[in-house]
Amino acid sequence: MENPVEEIQTPIRLDYQYTAGEATARFLRGLKQGRILGQRCPSCRNVIVPARGACARCGVATKEEVELPDVGTVTTFCVVHIPVPGSAVKPPFVCATIKLDGADIGLFHLVGGIPPDQVRAGMRVKAQWKPREEWDYTLENILYFTPMDEPDVELDDPRSSAHA
Repeated sequence: MENPVEEIQTPIRLDYQYTAGEATARFLRGLKQGRILGQRCPSCRNVIVPARGACARCGVATKEEVELPDVGTVTTFCVVHIPVPGSAVKPPFVCATIKLDGADIGLFHLVGGIPPDQVRAGMRVKAQWKPREEWDYTLENILYFTPMDEPDVELDDPRSSAHA
């Protein structure tokens, strides 16, 4: 009997270009200025960040721009123990959904400045920005979110919604 294959390594390369639409372009221009911009749905009034140009819930165009603070609450997270090829971020690290104050949709980013085993849902966090001279049109202007000296927030039951 032959031994089963347990591992295979094969090089993979993906080259692609992304052209931002109108809403995403405004979001990226805001980041270049150190601002986080979302959009409010005219129907359900949810604030969406990053701006997408339409509300996924209602299917209507979003035009009203909303500037959000760079503070929020960790709603979900995971600790990553597997290295990401080509990434400067070394494991273990924390990826989290952060609901910025005033937003209804979470923003996916890193949590740092704290041991991974101390990150928790409900934790209040603040963006740690790169030095201004390094800013570009990218969410990478924010290095990560770090804990604030504030009490944790009790999270709502995800099955309920204030807008339902």
